[in-house]
Amino acid sequence: MPRAVLNNIDHADLRIRLDRGAAFGDAVNQMTVFPTEFEALQRDYVLIFRRDDDGSWRSTVLLGLDADENLYLDGDRWNADQLPALMEIGPFSIGLPPAGAQGEPMIHIDTDHPRVSTSEGAPLFLEQGGSAPYLDRVAATLQAIYVGDQLSAPMFAAFEAAGLLEPVTFDIELTSGRRYKVPDCWVIDGGRFAALGPEALAALHAQDFLRCAVWQLSSLGNLPRLIARKERREG
Repeated sequence: MPRAVLNNIDHADLRIRLDRGAAFGDAVNQMTVFPTEFEALQRDYVLIFRRDDDGSWRSTVLLGLDADENLYLDGDRWNADQLPALMEIGPFSIGLPPAGAQGEPMIHIDTDHPRVSTSEGAPLFLEQGGSAPYLDRVAATLQAIYVGDQLSAPMFAAFEAAGLLEPVTFDIELTSGRRYKVPDCWVIDGGRFAALGPEALAALHAQDFLRCAVWQLSSLGNLPRLIARKERREG
C-alpha cells in the first residue's frame, strides 16, 4: 500500500470519510488497544489481555462473539461513545526514523485506504495550509497510541511482578441456547488485587499502573452488556 509522509502540498485536497462500516475494516470482533485508552474504553467495552506465541502481551477489547462480528457497529454508525484508537486513525500511522537515525515520528497516510477521498469527508488541511481540526484530532490519537505502545511492556511487567494476571475462558450461553467460548484471555485477578500489600500497591501506583488494573477489572462489568447486544442482534 502506498504510504507517504503527510504534507499540505501533496495531500492538500484529501478528505477522510468518517462514516463507519465493514467496507472500512470495522467488521472485527476484537481490537488491540493501549493503556492510554483504558480509562475511556472501560466504560463501554470488555478489556482483556492476550499473550502471543512469542510471549509478548497485548491489550484488546471484545467487539463481538462470532468471526468478523462487531456488535458496536450498527450499519454506518458506531454505537458507543468512544472508538478504540486504532479504529479512529483510519488511513494514518506513525512513521519512525530508521534505527539509529535522527528524526521525529511523522504522520504517514495510506492514500489507497477506502476512507481517503477528494470529494467527501473531513478535510485534512485549511485553505491557508494549516491543519484542519480533524487532523489535529488524528495527531492527538496517534500520540496516545505512540505513548501507549511504550507503556504496554512496563505495565505487563508490573502486573506479572505483582502476580495479578490470571488466564480465563469466557463461557457464554445465550437465551437461544447457543454457546460461545472466548478462550486464551487474561485478566486481573480480583482476589489477588484485593489482597495486595502496601508495598505492591505503592509500586503499582508509582508507575501509574494501579489505575490500569482497576480499569480492566471495572471493564468486566460490560460483558453482560456485550451479551445483551448479541441477543438484540439475533432478535
